[in-house]
Amino acid sequence: MKPYLAAALQMTSRPDLEKNLLEAEELIELAVRRGAELIGLPENFAFLGNESSKLAQAATIAEKSEKFIKTMAQRFQVTLLAGGFPVPFAEDPSKAYNTALLVSPNGEELSRYHKAHLFDVNLPDGNTYQESSTVMSGKAYPPVVASDKLGRLGLSICYDVRFPELYRYLSAQGADVLFVPAAFTAYTGKDHWQILLQARAIENTCYVIAPAQTGCHYERRYTHGHAMIIDPWGVILSDAGERPGMAIAEINPQRLAQVRQQMPSLQHRVFA
Repeated sequence: MKPYLAAALQMTSRPDLEKNLLEAEELIELAVRRGAELIGLPENFAFLGNESSKLAQAATIAEKSEKFIKTMAQRFQVTLLAGGFPVPFAEDPSKAYNTALLVSPNGEELSRYHKAHLFDVNLPDGNTYQESSTVMSGKAYPPVVASDKLGRLGLSICYDVRFPELYRYLSAQGADVLFVPAAFTAYTGKDHWQILLQARAIENTCYVIAPAQTGCHYERRYTHGHAMIIDPWGVILSDAGERPGMAIAEINPQRLAQVRQQMPSLQHRVFA
């Protein structure tokens, strides 16, 4: 593993699959031109609309999202993360998995993760979210993908970031880089997004790559933005702000080794 550039893309996805995929393609190409070798798309990159509309189109969204991410990876010869898209649940047509897919430069599927923690929350701003009404929780830990070129990569999705035990598992499996693609709400994001990402980076001495949604998507659905890349010391290397674009920064194995030597907290754990 040598130093390389990673990009966390930031989008304002809407209930328009084709338009969203076109925007994603443009951002991927821009990231590649800037030298990125590992690129992450946010949760709901292909479609961000109300739950009933998403579920009705889930099969089409899943098919086109998977084809898109594999085509883009091959075309630009980069490793790509599709940060979250619906995949129909065969046993219950009223639900779908929220799925992250990691793909290699040759279009090969490296890892697939179904979001485990579902966002069922009533917020003080009047918005209510009931993700479990249409999404099936994944019950398997995400695998850590080992790459000679990119290090060991661990997956998660959005609300997972509030559950540190998942990231402890990933770090115990040897993860160097933690992906947290998200569509974090504007209300919670202003207080919690950055600090949660920094905590996951610091406590696991890992890089964190956090692609994000931003702005208004439909009706009252607003997301926080601020896609980020954070180093193992908790330093914010890049922040995309509140507009579509990207955070881009170097993933450096020497920095990773330095932090883990200076703060070997993972070796000092008492309670496993």
